Amino acid sequence: MLKLVLKRLIDLIPTLFVVAITVFIITRLIPGDPAAVMLGPQASVEDINALREKLGLNEPLYLQFIHYIGDLLTGNLGFSPNYNQSVTSLILERFPSTLMLAGSALLISLLIGIPAGIISATKPNSFWDYIVMILSLVGVSIPIFWLGVMLVLYFSVNLGWLPATGMGSMDQGLGDVIKHLVLPSVALSTIPMATFARITRSSMLEVIKQDYIKTARAKGLLEFWVIWKHALKNALTPILTVLGMQISMLLGGAVLTETIFSWPGMGRLVVDAIESRDFMVVQGTVLFIAVIFVVVNLLVDIMYAVVNPRVNLSNKGRS
Repeated sequence: MLKLVLKRLIDLIPTLFVVAITVFIITRLIPGDPAAVMLGPQASVEDINALREKLGLNEPLYLQFIHYIGDLLTGNLGFSPNYNQSVTSLILERFPSTLMLAGSALLISLLIGIPAGIISATKPNSFWDYIVMILSLVGVSIPIFWLGVMLVLYFSVNLGWLPATGMGSMDQGLGDVIKHLVLPSVALSTIPMATFARITRSSMLEVIKQDYIKTARAKGLLEFWVIWKHALKNALTPILTVLGMQISMLLGGAVLTETIFSWPGMGRLVVDAIESRDFMVVQGTVLFIAVIFVVVNLLVDIMYAVVNPRVNLSNKGRS
């Protein structure tokens, strides 16, 4: 186990290096002068040149990259002129909001998706099986931006039940935050919910056919315990794989949801940074998301050993 953790941590270095190179090149290929865009059309030539000098944009690209890598090695993600603060502090401010939104969406998707998949698997080719599969297909097909707009129009504009945008404030009580959280978390949960339902159904169908499930039923065990204690435990491996992917996507891919609902998270931060050409924020945020991907994948590998001790993690790490 310890060898696997150390190996994955070492693997993190070349992964982040490749990500850093890719983001650096892409941000420099965007046409236009970042300093001019940041300062706006009313800025003087002197102010633009001063900002270019401050950001090191007057230097050759190779020197900019060397300084950029040097800053990363010291833990410095850069400084944002737009926000007048370090990129690290910006990410730490926005990450809890994204974590709250992603966690809520994940909880909804797990509480609905996995039981729906189990029901579908235990009643194959039934009315409920068809309903779950149709809804799952719809869930993975609906664009998040369209669903978000429809939720706002119906529940906020027409019915007035829930607020349309913002995060709410704890000063107004926990209920205010929850009300602001409902619509974006529901919109964000549709794809992972449908994915969990489909994967759970497929995995459970395979496990239910095994001899040990037939033996458990022959012993007279209640169907509830056969399904939830014996079948589900052995069907968790592919579900865990999808869980790791969905957590990474929820944390790193909530850009559309946060933009539609004006949720002050990392996704909204990236969009604003791209519009204002604040490439230091873009670079730092993308690197942070890359770290999340690697850490989540490492945690999923560890969970494999907890759920199924027969899994050879060392071999899995080499594959």
